[in-house]
Amino acid sequence: MWSLGIAVLSGGRAAAAQELEPGAYTVSPVGVNVVGAAYALNKGDVSFDPSLPIEQAHATTQSLAVSFTRAVNLAGRSGTFLVALPLFTGHVEGLYLGQFQERTRTGPADVRVRVGVNLYGAPAMDAKAFAQSAGRRRTTIGASLTVLAPTGQYDDTKVINIGGNRWAFKPEVALTHNTGVHWMLEAYGGVWLFTDNRDFFNGGVRAQEPIGSVQFHVRYTIRPGFWVSVNSNFYAGGRTSVNGQLNFDLQKNSRLGGTLVLPVPGNNAIRVAVSDGAYTTIGADFTTLALAFQHAWGAGR
Repeated sequence: MWSLGIAVLSGGRAAAAQELEPGAYTVSPVGVNVVGAAYALNKGDVSFDPSLPIEQAHATTQSLAVSFTRAVNLAGRSGTFLVALPLFTGHVEGLYLGQFQERTRTGPADVRVRVGVNLYGAPAMDAKAFAQSAGRRRTTIGASLTVLAPTGQYDDTKVINIGGNRWAFKPEVALTHNTGVHWMLEAYGGVWLFTDNRDFFNGGVRAQEPIGSVQFHVRYTIRPGFWVSVNSNFYAGGRTSVNGQLNFDLQKNSRLGGTLVLPVPGNNAIRVAVSDGAYTTIGADFTTLALAFQHAWGAGR
């Protein structure tokens, strides 16, 4: 099965640098379309701005993202276009000014758009050329730009919000090596860049420094469309300030996880992923379970 993959979204703004996305640069024939639905459950630590008097915060969050991806020809190179529309619900509890408080939020999260292109090793191919190249050794170099638009639910009178009320951009480069039929090695490196939230908590201005991130994936294909991978990442940066006053919230976190993709008759696939904080300082000490379903069509299917 040709697979473009699905970005499994957790929905919250704090999850921007925490992606574990094996297969994000998988090569597919031009014209393949994939529609997907991805569910994610997160349980564990939640971090807030240190300027806010919240302690011992814990959350259980759920999200459902509907996505559409298309394989495209970008100046003769294989590329992808993805748009994902997430819905989010979460229950948060902790101590606010020493008193126990709990809140539940439900609503739309920020829309994600991603454009990717393989710059080396993967020209745009139709279905016939793609079938002839299957199983060959291939090294590719790719690049992408992900954009989070401020479309999520937001209220400046509330500390806890679903949307970030700002734009976020992630340019990324990737190196992948397919050893043949079974093994694939993937390494991505990118940086999240943020605009300011100029309506933060009763009219304040919240700024955030860039967050650099790397991902590593070792993937084994059992048969076409049926594969497993071991995933890891590391990200650092993201120190925030409110009205020019710096907070002590520099992030240095790492996560480990695994992904299983199962083909289903009718050009469908099921994707299961789990991950947990491996090394955590702020905001990454949580466990994620993600389930996704995707259906593909086009390009001679």
